[in-house]
Amino acid sequence: MAEAADSQGTGHTGARRRLRRTASLIAGAPLLAGLLVGAMGPQAHAADARSATGTTEKASGSSTVAVALDTLSPSAPVKGDTLTVSGTVTNKGKRAVTEAEVDLRVGPRLSGRTAIDDAAQRTGEAAIDVAPLGGKYTVKLGKLTSGTPQDFSLSVPVSQLGLGEDGVYQLGVSLSGQTSDVPYDTVLGIERTFLPWQPETTEKKTQLTTMWPLIASTPLSAQTGSDEQQTAVFDNDDLAAELAPGGRLQEMVSLGNQLPVTWVIDPDLLATVDSMTRNYRVRSGNTTVAGKNQTVANQWLDALEKAVQGHKVVALPFADPDLASLAHRGKNVSGTLSHLQPATEVATATVDTILHVTPSTDFAWPVDGAIDPSIVDVATSAGAHKVITRGDSLEDNLPYTPSAARPIGGGTTAVVADTRLSKAFEGNMTSANSSTLAVQKFLAQTLALTLQQPEKQRSVVVAPQRMPSIAQAEALASALRGLDPERWTQPSDLLAAAAATPDTEANTKVPGASRYPKRLSKQELPTEAFQKLKDTQDQLTKFKDILSSPDRVEAPFANAMHRAMSTSWRGNPIGAQRYRDSTQSYLQGLTSEVRLIQKSVLTLSGRSATIPVTVQNQLLQDVEHLVLRLSSAQPTRLKVDGDHAVAEQPITVEGGHSQSVKFTGAGNANGPVQVTAQLYTEDGRPYGNAMQFQVKVSEITPTVMLVIAGGVLLLVLAGVKMYSQRKRAAARKAAAGQDAEPDDGGDGGDGEEAEPGQPSDPAGDTGPESAAPSGPGEKVDR
Repeated sequence: MAEAADSQGTGHTGARRRLRRTASLIAGAPLLAGLLVGAMGPQAHAADARSATGTTEKASGSSTVAVALDTLSPSAPVKGDTLTVSGTVTNKGKRAVTEAEVDLRVGPRLSGRTAIDDAAQRTGEAAIDVAPLGGKYTVKLGKLTSGTPQDFSLSVPVSQLGLGEDGVYQLGVSLSGQTSDVPYDTVLGIERTFLPWQPETTEKKTQLTTMWPLIASTPLSAQTGSDEQQTAVFDNDDLAAELAPGGRLQEMVSLGNQLPVTWVIDPDLLATVDSMTRNYRVRSGNTTVAGKNQTVANQWLDALEKAVQGHKVVALPFADPDLASLAHRGKNVSGTLSHLQPATEVATATVDTILHVTPSTDFAWPVDGAIDPSIVDVATSAGAHKVITRGDSLEDNLPYTPSAARPIGGGTTAVVADTRLSKAFEGNMTSANSSTLAVQKFLAQTLALTLQQPEKQRSVVVAPQRMPSIAQAEALASALRGLDPERWTQPSDLLAAAAATPDTEANTKVPGASRYPKRLSKQELPTEAFQKLKDTQDQLTKFKDILSSPDRVEAPFANAMHRAMSTSWRGNPIGAQRYRDSTQSYLQGLTSEVRLIQKSVLTLSGRSATIPVTVQNQLLQDVEHLVLRLSSAQPTRLKVDGDHAVAEQPITVEGGHSQSVKFTGAGNANGPVQVTAQLYTEDGRPYGNAMQFQVKVSEITPTVMLVIAGGVLLLVLAGVKMYSQRKRAAARKAAAGQDAEPDDGGDGGDGEEAEPGQPSDPAGDTGPESAAPSGPGEKVDR
């Protein structure tokens, strides 16, 4: 394990300083010895009797009273300061504690980073090996009843702590008293922490880089409004609470504005909040309602824009893709890795447009900094040349902490964050006690790291958890403020840390896949997730090909695909699946808006007729580049568009309209024929579902034609006969009229009477085409 044999060293920078420190230590030794002997005098009723020179006091029943430290100020004192410690003590036992008093105990100087880790593991039951300061630096509380907390506060001049040379000292706050079971003074509870002691500035300060991540789970869906602005639709409005005053993201901006940090930002968060500054909608059951947090979103973006000015900004690929999942599961699905480069490209434009700063996109940050060769390969495929990892992944076997930058081959630099410092605030920081202890340990570790090689300056990186809670962020901020005097550290940024001169002794070999943590592997997106995303992408590609304005769907769905691969889904597999399903379902709903209208059974009477097929477009934009193909299952009975079994025609349909396409059908034999209509893109890929319908062919045979001809001939003959008879009748009438007197009132007409009108031609088989489904018994247009 790296730093297993680390040593703090003396920390002195000159002979004069060493002489001064030695004199101070010699002068202070009698005082410290006096404190130890005075406080460690024999106790007649002690459970662990000690010799007169002994220094061990057994904590009899040390879990009886809980001691909590709320404040320790200053966290890194110098000469002339007064150390103030406050907190609470709570009797957890059933019996009252009498003659209770709070004491401060200063332990010996710890020898290095590993010693600090070991000391932090000590519990209240462990032996207490130093005496209390006692005297006026004791707080007498009297009686502690069961379950009732009591506050305390004590102040001690640093000069009375007996601190010697530079280094880290253990500090204990104990509660002593008596109970009915233990009727003598004994330690009933203790809390230990660390006190870094570096009163003067070192010549070679540690260059400390702190990453300040702005990452969140975005609620933005692929759906947008049909208006010109494409109003964003959110799955929920939970992000507003994080942006509002007192929310997590608002606190991150407020704290980071006052700290020397490198901002590490997911551009998707910026894009999401930017969408909230305008009109947006939020899902509510089966409908959406208007979002109402535009003011909050605007205020947060304004504050962030001001905070990042003058600081380095690193933009992660859009939506912070899960590099490990992509490397271990996604690469098995073709086309998955092609999303990474666009995610990096859109990151620059997003940050520049919204925050008006140009970010660095040359960094990749796998989950918890865990890497293996495949993760590095995926990270670099997105255009990154610097991979942020952690010391527990790229381990060293050195007695000191080397600088962060490591060349790992192929022009790639591993930026190795310090494990102890990066994980210092991962626990529950909601209580003042846990926060205080974490801050003091963080400061102690930074000092111990600097004192390992005080003559050599190193560059160290702190990479905290991706989405720290408010309490965790506040604790880290408190620790960084404790380093403000820059006595042993100096602020730096991530770009400088990556460019620092590497330590030639540091490990540069990327660990194999077998060493990747199993707990992280279990949280990865499954291969099935990437297969579903591929299916969605394929469907999106076909859909875009037919649209007159493909950009209206391209960007929203591309961003949704990035979000579906986000690191934020770790620990939430159900939510991840729902997001993928909803994205695919929404796309399927859009594609189904362009469809064929189902037809009923058609009847084709005669050798040829037109077969109409209607395409409906319910989108608000035109569709084009489509081909409608009609095929006959029995071309010997029914052929289309001449002597073919298959015919096709290009088609364009305006938004919100339907278009009827007519094919010519030729019947050769009676009987039903199954006909299939299918839309295709111009490159021959099927679009939507096929539509099948039946055509009944009813051919007019020669026999029928002969019968019809005979009938027509009879009609003609009958007509001729009738005509002859009428002519003769008219002649007879005319002859008879010559013998009679003319009729003056006659109409003078000598024409024939009007013949009865001929029957009208039969009506056509079908009426005008409409977008409505064909009615039963529909016949084909002739």
